[in-house]
Amino acid sequence: MNEVALLHNSLLVGAALFSIGLVGFLCRRNMIVMFLSAEMMLQGVSVSLVAWGRWHNDWGGQVLVIFILAVAACEAALALALVLMLFQRRGDLDIAAWDDLRESNLPRYIDHELPEVKEPEHHWPHLTPAGAEPKQDEEEITHRSHM
Repeated sequence: MNEVALLHNSLLVGAALFSIGLVGFLCRRNMIVMFLSAEMMLQGVSVSLVAWGRWHNDWGGQVLVIFILAVAACEAALALALVLMLFQRRGDLDIAAWDDLRESNLPRYIDHELPEVKEPEHHWPHLTPAGAEPKQDEEEITHRSHM
């Protein structure tokens, strides 16, 4: 595989990891899932740094990734301790439950539930059992008898 294709594929994988992590961070409200999504974004950046380091024949990208991984390991330990402490205090890992930690000049977060959508009931056709006469409408019976 030539170097341009390798760089292109590595950057695509890094961008995909970063995008999936960003969507997970913005769409979920569970603290653990948000933390894992942030870690996925960090890994996407790391893959891109390694790809650019290889492209430029420079070890700077790989060395920076090693430092990022060391900091991420420390961050994971601190985040785990923080999540455990927050769960012990409130019994819930939903971000909206921690609204009182906001700045005093910001309005409270109000979670609006989506309205329920009632789906229409489906009446599925069915066959009559073997040996039984099918039920007929009275209109059909009178229509056939007049013919």
